[in-house]
Amino acid sequence: MRILVWHVHGGWMDAFVRGQHEYLVPTTPARDAWGLGRADRAWPASVVEIDPADVADAEVDVVVLQRPEELDEARRLLGGREVPMVFVEHNAPRVDVPNSRHPLRDRDDVTIAHVTHWNALMWDCGSTRTTVVEHGVVDPGPRYTGTLDRLGVVINEPVRRGRVVGTDLLPRFAAVAPVDVWGMGTERLPELGFGDRVVARGDVPAGPMHAALAERRAYVHPNRWTSLGLSLIEAMHLAMPVLVLATTDAGRTVPAEAGAIATDVEELVRASRTLLEDPDEARRRGAVAREAALARHALGRFTADWDDLLDDAVTRAVTRNRTASAALEGSAR
Repeated sequence: MRILVWHVHGGWMDAFVRGQHEYLVPTTPARDAWGLGRADRAWPASVVEIDPADVADAEVDVVVLQRPEELDEARRLLGGREVPMVFVEHNAPRVDVPNSRHPLRDRDDVTIAHVTHWNALMWDCGSTRTTVVEHGVVDPGPRYTGTLDRLGVVINEPVRRGRVVGTDLLPRFAAVAPVDVWGMGTERLPELGFGDRVVARGDVPAGPMHAALAERRAYVHPNRWTSLGLSLIEAMHLAMPVLVLATTDAGRTVPAEAGAIATDVEELVRASRTLLEDPDEARRRGAVAREAALARHALGRFTADWDDLLDDAVTRAVTRNRTASAALEGSAR
């Protein structure tokens, strides 16, 4: 298939574009939110940058949306052509939970693909068809060494997002061991006055970040209210033991034997002490984490699930169009 998809969520796209399709990614000279293109990512040659003005004449089999406003933009670029559409819901609702009404609620022209069962449970999508395609990641390999008595975290915009991603919890872990934080906007962490044991490491490309992260004794996932983080799944693939808040869909992915998972932060802090004092136990739990991640979040399962969903979306669109044509013919008689 030829899939029109914007580059919005880089980590998710890293996995999505590994399927057996051609991916048309709108690209503008400004490389802005509506035209980021490949952004120098090491993606397959099947990911093709396309000028938005050329979409109208391009062969497009299906559109994969990630922001509600993309629905109207895709239709504009396609020049009114009817093309099947799938919307990826990356986020858990933030307002009026659990009565949150999805912006694409009660539609018959789109399928909503939630990235977690938690999202599917919490969003009110009305009559819109929904499904769940859980995350898959490109396996970075079991690179864990845990040689440094430090903890690792990956959080984008930790100051702006604050309690949502658990930034306020970092000093509790830093009391046990220094906490290194990677991600966009981490340079602002000193504004919070956490001291020198919470260390901003910046927005680093995945390869070098994984190598550095794997040297830390354990990975901390302090997120209170987000979809299941790709960084957590990647850390588990690295064979890192993980210390995870048992919120949203984390419990579906993280077995207790993979490190620790709890809503009691002190329980997680105590587990961090155990891992720091016992490197062999840390390695044992990290091996469990990797096994669990491969079982649920392997890239092959992810791309196969997407193949099934895209085939279904195209088939449903053909059926819907035939039904509409038949109805028009019947009314014309």
